[in-house]
Formats: sequence, structure tokens, C-alpha cells
Amino acid sequence: RNVTVDFSGSSVGVSTEDDPSGGLPSEYRLEQNYPNPFNPTTQITFALIKAQPVRLDIYSITGVRVATLLQDVRPAGVHRVEFDASGLSSGVYLYRLATPEFSKTRSMMIIK
Repeated sequence: RNVTVDFSGSSVGVSTEDDPSGGLPSEYRLEQNYPNPFNPTTQITFALIKAQPVRLDIYSITGVRVATLLQDVRPAGVHRVEFDASGLSSGVYLYRLATPEFSKTRSMMIIK
């Protein structure tokens, strides 16, 4: 599934896919994006132990949300989101995964 998010005049591209390579995870995880630093695309991988609503947001280092990559119900398993940051400036950004039972934030760096 491909989605383009338009926020504050910047356009960022997103594609999502489920990872069919294994069984169900035993814990929630938000992995470090890869590659990091990146230009202009990176992948963010996360694991859910059960189906539930998920929100994945990107924030500037000052805490301003610059994009919402995901906001829907996802099944249990490992999921991968490709983030195209072509419309964003170089710098450090934060990405946050939030579910009703889990929340984690990590940082990433865009170098252009």
C-alpha cells in the first residue's frame, strides 16, 4: 500500500508491507530505522503481539509533527514501513510508534 502525506507544503512518501517471514512476535518492538543516516528513503520495522490500532509519526527535533506514516489497525506480526523524506530538510528527526499498550520513540538522521 502506498500513501503520500502532505504536511506544511512538504510531501513525504510512505509504503507499508507485512513481513511474512516468521511467526508471531513475543514482544512489542520498534527497530532502529535502516539505513541511518539516510537520503532520501529508509525503512522502519516494528512488531506487534496482537492486532490493534497503530500510529507512526515523524517529528522534528523540536517536537513538531511533520508526518503521520500510519494510523490504522494492523495485525499481529512484523511490519515494515518505507519512509521517503524527499520533502524534508537534512537533520535529526524522531519517529514514534504508539499503540494502546506500547509506545516507543527513536531518532533518525536525514543527510542530503
